[in-house]
Amino acid sequence: MLIKQRPPWALPDSAVTPKAIYLDRRRFMTGAIASAASLAVPGLLQASEKSPGRQALDYRAAPQFSTDEQKTPVDAVTAYNNFYEFGTGKGDPERYAGEMSVDPWSIEVEGECERPGRYALEDLLKPHEYEERIYRLRCVEAWSMVIPWVGVPLAAVLKQLAPTSRAKYVYFETLHDPKQMRGQRSLFSTIEWPYREGLRMNEAMNELSFLAVGLYGETLPNQNGAPIRLVVPWKYGFKSIKSIVRIRFMEERPKTSWEMIAPNEYGFYANVNPEVDHPRWSQKRERRLPSGVLRPNWIETIKFNGYEEQVAHLYKGMDLSRYY
Repeated sequence: MLIKQRPPWALPDSAVTPKAIYLDRRRFMTGAIASAASLAVPGLLQASEKSPGRQALDYRAAPQFSTDEQKTPVDAVTAYNNFYEFGTGKGDPERYAGEMSVDPWSIEVEGECERPGRYALEDLLKPHEYEERIYRLRCVEAWSMVIPWVGVPLAAVLKQLAPTSRAKYVYFETLHDPKQMRGQRSLFSTIEWPYREGLRMNEAMNELSFLAVGLYGETLPNQNGAPIRLVVPWKYGFKSIKSIVRIRFMEERPKTSWEMIAPNEYGFYANVNPEVDHPRWSQKRERRLPSGVLRPNWIETIKFNGYEEQVAHLYKGMDLSRYY
């Protein structure tokens, strides 16, 4: 008899919402979405009362992709970011990302697939039901958060694009528009725009890989990668590319932005690994935000960010200190 063990990062049964409350919520959401049927993107409701300018999302909880760790407060998630398209300071994205327009939005699909072309965002998303996943986010700079994302599995979107047998990697690009993204027109930028990222195909098709369109039940703020971003929770945060406008299926491994800037510091795989230090700092610990000077809230870093059971098989036989 096959006995499936509960993942170590799953919520305990005691944390599951009672059925009656869940059904009441679904009845409310169903009525709300009916009144918003004219909206193009699936799952969008009326404008959020909590966050003016954003919209509430209709989604189902996915407790198998969750954690019982305390979630990072939304104010910290939206105010402390790396998004160099808007500046190198942690507060620059929140300060300047409002200059970017995310409506309408389209994604160019190309390369080794049977369904290339330019897709409106809603056309890529409408076959799929949104779900909420609560993932850890570990930055290569040794700070971390716990974020409730809303979105769809990356594998589901890639499958509908029908990659061919020649597709060994998936490449992503962020929007390149210096008029809207002041960091891209900075004379001091070290990045060759647009920002580029990539995954091996089996990484992209892993059950954990996720395309987020929201957080905390609402559409993504611009500073967090609106309107759609990648979330790869077992890798350092720079792999989770924001504001995606291009997906390319490739036979050869693509060059990624930070790998191009400093290959001795930022490798293609970028798996969270406390056994391999960054050349300039240790990766054995991380600051779980929010934290302060007097209370830095240090915790031990876990290999693959705590998702080893789900992803370690992808790297069997690989020297992870060499393929970092």
